[in-house]
Amino acid sequence: MKKIHIGVIGCGNISDIYLKNLRDLESLEIVAVSDLNEVKAVEKAEKYSIPHVLSVDELLENEAIDLVLNLTIPAAHAEVSLRVLEAGKHVYSEKPLAITLEDGENVLAKAKEKGLFVGVAPDTFLGGGLQTCKKLIEDGAIGEPVAATAFMMGHGPESWHPDPEFFYRAGAGPMFDMGPYYLTALIHLIGPVRRLTGSARITSNERTITSEPKYGQKINVETPTHVAGILDFENGAIGTIITSFDVWGSKTPFLEIYGTNGSLSVPDPNTFGGPVLLRKPGETEWTEVAFTHGSLENSRGIGVIDMVDALHSKRDIRASGKLAYHVLEMMHGIHAASVKGEHYKMTSTCKQPEALPSEILS
Repeated sequence: MKKIHIGVIGCGNISDIYLKNLRDLESLEIVAVSDLNEVKAVEKAEKYSIPHVLSVDELLENEAIDLVLNLTIPAAHAEVSLRVLEAGKHVYSEKPLAITLEDGENVLAKAKEKGLFVGVAPDTFLGGGLQTCKKLIEDGAIGEPVAATAFMMGHGPESWHPDPEFFYRAGAGPMFDMGPYYLTALIHLIGPVRRLTGSARITSNERTITSEPKYGQKINVETPTHVAGILDFENGAIGTIITSFDVWGSKTPFLEIYGTNGSLSVPDPNTFGGPVLLRKPGETEWTEVAFTHGSLENSRGIGVIDMVDALHSKRDIRASGKLAYHVLEMMHGIHAASVKGEHYKMTSTCKQPEALPSEILS
């Protein structure tokens, strides 16, 4: 089996967990890193024993590299992914696929033209927690899914993030920042969405940073900070999602699926573990369910491992570009529905990702 050689573009904070989790694997090898800040690239190369520090152009021209991890900032995802595909390499990008629908379409079109894979985070739905939930649903533990709720309730990242301004720019906010985890999990568990509607607001036009090193600086808010959506799934289920940077405290669950024969409490979709809780008709308490899959800790990069396996076995990837585009359109659709005051009919769809066999985790 040919070992897949990987190059990494973008050596920011998120790169550490990928580099840590993807080293010492038989199926792949990270052979080069690149960043506009060469000092960062050198630091990562030394820390994780990566042999080459290259410029972006050098990395893309390197014929030994088969796949590129695009770990740049969200605004650069589409541009970098297009360059990678044009260079004839597969690409796996951090979320989102792109900021605009047009850019997302261009990335998928280029991949189709070149016959290449596009993979996109999040891959948290491949962790043991959400895989266990998927098996429970497929095994009929809650009957037919009727409805779902998803809540990401907080008060924004300016209290802890060292550089939080970008969270309040166009293309960010709570829906575009955290929505991909929740929406991807819902598609994974229930399937794609046919139409949706929503309401959104900017609660405050200005935020004050209370983290270091920018304590006291002001942020101009350009995107809605409280977003609520209603989702009509293709299979008839109805979903409710709220993402907010305007909530000081909440007891809402992360995500729940309600079926004709029970309810399923799903763990935080921004994590890989549990707990997974099940409640059946006539029961007064929730029962914690044993995991059916591994990868319970921070396993970011498992989507890359699945992608490498797909390259070898010539099958579809689970954290696919089409899935990511469907999520991107959902997020735009919720915002557009709020502005227009009407339902938004989805133009895209995607395959519901198949359950992950345990052998891919090894």
